[in-house]
Amino acid sequence: MELTSPVSTINGLGPARVKILNEKDIFTYSDVLYYFPRKHLDRTKTNSINKLVKGESVTIIASIETFGEKPTRRGKIFQVIVSDETGLLTLSWFNGGKYIKKMIKIGQRLVIFGKVEWFNGFVITHPEIEVIDDGEVNVMSGGIIPIYPLTKEMASVGLEQKRLRGIVQFIFDSQISISDFFSKSILQKYKLIPLDRALRLIHFSDNNNDLKSAVKRLKFDEHFFLQLLVALKKYNIQKVGTKALLDIGPYFKIISESLSFELTKAQKKVIQEVHDDLKISRPMNRLIQGDVGCGKTIVAILVSSLTVGNNRQVAVMAPTEILARQHYLSFKNEFDKVNIPCCLLVGKMKKTERATILKGLKEGKISVVVGTHALIQEDVEFNSLGLVIIDEQHRFGVNQRLKLQEKGDNPHLMSMTATPIPRTLSITYHGDMDLSIIDELPKNRIPVTTKVVDQIKIEKVYDFIKTKIALGRQAIIVYPLVKESEKSDLAAAVDAFESLSSFQFSKIKLGLVHGKMNPEEKEKVISQFNKNRINILISTTVVEVGLDVPNATIMLVEHAERFGLTQLHQLRGRVGRGSEKSYCILVKRNHSNMSRTRLAIMERTNDGFLIADEDLKLRGPGEVFGQRQSGFFQYKIADIVKDGEIIREARELAFDLVKLDPNLCKPFNKDIREVFAKKYSHYLENLKLI
Repeated sequence: MELTSPVSTINGLGPARVKILNEKDIFTYSDVLYYFPRKHLDRTKTNSINKLVKGESVTIIASIETFGEKPTRRGKIFQVIVSDETGLLTLSWFNGGKYIKKMIKIGQRLVIFGKVEWFNGFVITHPEIEVIDDGEVNVMSGGIIPIYPLTKEMASVGLEQKRLRGIVQFIFDSQISISDFFSKSILQKYKLIPLDRALRLIHFSDNNNDLKSAVKRLKFDEHFFLQLLVALKKYNIQKVGTKALLDIGPYFKIISESLSFELTKAQKKVIQEVHDDLKISRPMNRLIQGDVGCGKTIVAILVSSLTVGNNRQVAVMAPTEILARQHYLSFKNEFDKVNIPCCLLVGKMKKTERATILKGLKEGKISVVVGTHALIQEDVEFNSLGLVIIDEQHRFGVNQRLKLQEKGDNPHLMSMTATPIPRTLSITYHGDMDLSIIDELPKNRIPVTTKVVDQIKIEKVYDFIKTKIALGRQAIIVYPLVKESEKSDLAAAVDAFESLSSFQFSKIKLGLVHGKMNPEEKEKVISQFNKNRINILISTTVVEVGLDVPNATIMLVEHAERFGLTQLHQLRGRVGRGSEKSYCILVKRNHSNMSRTRLAIMERTNDGFLIADEDLKLRGPGEVFGQRQSGFFQYKIADIVKDGEIIREARELAFDLVKLDPNLCKPFNKDIREVFAKKYSHYLENLKLI
């Protein structure tokens, strides 16, 4: 048998079971071996019932004494009473009881995972349980036991824990050959065990040290191949030639000396790093990372002036029209001083206006264009595009960024983000880019005070807003949805606008803006808010970026527990931009421990990098970066949050190999190339490895 042998050749797997396994993307022996346990039970570290402590998370092996439904004020709950040699324990489910009832019977032994509570005796609510059938009692008496992820469909055809363990054992008993793609020298350097041993130990270990060795090796493999992709992408960028922008030109000095404020040391450092890139005859690929309010926009303006000073055009792309218009006004304000032609290109424009802009770009008469996705439309052509700036770059797909770059002859690329990114995430997700960090805020920025309040105190919050409005200040109130009907338990912007306009703020001018409004409507409302003709702006998260109103001093976020921490930090950044003290009020309706823990972080710090770290730990990279990018992080065993040292070592190896063998064509990289080709076949053409 081979690793590529189909699972249908495994004893005891008929068509029904094979079908279910195929639905889980398990087709071959190799797929089975890489179907890793979701956890491991250390038989020597299980808890006895008489030594349980309230609040502890425990693992228990116990027998079922009785089970059934019990009526309560909250409805019926399903309870199972279990025992070991030391006492009794109650397991409770408020839902899912019918499924549990089908899978258990009196006298069975269970492995139980959960958090201990006390209600007239020890109770674990909604525990994870695994049934130990009679044939596994001896197996469970010692060693490390793998617990595999199961679905109802798997259980329905008898693919339970014992069966899965048996399938894995069958494969190893078949004496299949598992070759290693790493050389002995690599294994020795990074203290890794061979692949065949790692795959065996991840399923069947006798002790924790063996298990840790297996986990480290398999995590290293996952991180390595992703870092290899990053290294190859970076190499391909660096080997392409482009026009070096050697001159400073006349505009940079005039604009920088005319500023009404002094650039921070961090801003000056980043501008120098970018300028150094522009002077090299290969395209820049740099990410400018900085917290809310650190001054990325003026950096982009000054870098653009350097580019225009070298007779090259600049395209600035933002994810929303609100942000694009905000940038356009900032760019135009500075470029008017030196007569640099600058225009705005967005989705809905008059045909004649759009045609004039397109003609100006094609003929080179317009030096700088700021826009949205409209910039990547086919009819947009440039005369000499030299620099592409992408703001809030994580909101764009790779193909969208490439489309804009392809409108020039290998233009320089500068991406910007106000979402601080933890280092382990940055070197993975943005590892092909050079990184510049603006880690300093302007001296005149006053920290925003953040307060978490319960919904029952909302009237006091409204009174506080009224006092600030009376002093001439403005406020922003953010809701998670547009209309209440979208999801019945969430406050919604439209409904709130109507209610607040009629009652709490009936004597105050309110405005409403949300993503379903057309651009002209949104622009009109925001313009009125900018001019203080609107006192309170009711909004969805469309104001997360691009709103810069120094007179706005209060940000109120409804249902704050529904937002990620980085998103809340972005919203908080919409206030505190002037000379007045500003406040961010987070209203919560969910009183869970998780909600309290998360929102307390916002009260504790204004440090975006610390917040990003906590957000990553709590929600994971897929949630933080959204569904479009989440596939990038679909690891089977690796953990980008916890594996910092492993990631650094895997990155070192990947970049060293690419430096020695950029096309992975040398004999010592043959096996690595084959595995990489299977994992990332859709990238190979772009990487020119085929």
